Amino acid sequence: MPDGQETAAHDAELLDAYSRAVVGAVERVLPTVVSLRVHQRRGPLPSGQGSGLVVAPDGYVLTNSHVVQRAQQVVAVFHDGAEATGRVVGDDPASDLALVRVSGDTAAHATLASGPKPRPGQLAIAIGNPLGFDATVSAGVISALGRSLSGARGQLIDEVIQHTAPLNPGNSGGPLVASGGRVLGINTAMAGRSQAIGFAIPVETAAWVLGELLARGRVRRAYLGVAVQTRPLSGRRAGLLPPGQRACCEVMHVGDGTPAARAGLRPGDLLVALEHAPLTHAAALHRALRHVAPGTGVRLHVLRGQEPLQIEIVPSEAPE
Repeated sequence: MPDGQETAAHDAELLDAYSRAVVGAVERVLPTVVSLRVHQRRGPLPSGQGSGLVVAPDGYVLTNSHVVQRAQQVVAVFHDGAEATGRVVGDDPASDLALVRVSGDTAAHATLASGPKPRPGQLAIAIGNPLGFDATVSAGVISALGRSLSGARGQLIDEVIQHTAPLNPGNSGGPLVASGGRVLGINTAMAGRSQAIGFAIPVETAAWVLGELLARGRVRRAYLGVAVQTRPLSGRRAGLLPPGQRACCEVMHVGDGTPAARAGLRPGDLLVALEHAPLTHAAALHRALRHVAPGTGVRLHVLRGQEPLQIEIVPSEAPE
């Protein structure tokens, strides 16, 4: 076969492989994706719309908090055209996730399971209902990991996935999936005035929030009452950090009457670790506190000047 024909055949084979990957993932996940019509007041016309992912066979649908804010009624439209009314049973604006319970059982549901960490360049497929067009598929790649977005109440949503699968209003709450059909995250936002810069809440965060919402309808977070910023260290002070650690969290403000104030933390203190979790940047503190139950004492490793300290602190529940 001439070289040109071999090249064309090889290109066709690659295209077919790409198409098969996308089609296979969509066929597995699409039956679990719903369109959501949100009514903030009684009446036939919806006040908003978005997407959702069925995560349990008894009618639980995960979506974005901003999709169902102030909803009095939610109507879910399934892939086969069936409709079911629902209501918001759990909301977490801090992670922009919410849980809707629709009437009746749902045959198909997705699993929020941890897996291999996504890699930049990996195929990423968004499924949702942009601009009201149901069951729309767009594809791109993972473009970056570890982004941070600010939630509705100012808390950081950490480890956010940045990707290039085009998103439009209405995609919010739909899944971002890998070529094998595994859910990578829940699409939450697009960068304003951008071309194909979208963001998804990682599946690990979504699974944790889902468990909290199923258990109590809200998320309990441990709260210290400090404002911190990332502080790189060099020279002699860097030698006071654990081997390999070159940054920590500098306390900028301690709130009056907070757990941090009661424990004696001061502005200028450097937070090195929470228990055994290194605090190499501000988002690391939020992430470490996720694994702490409010009211449970923990140990902070602190640098105050040149003096290393261990401070016992009992986080409270984060205020609404």
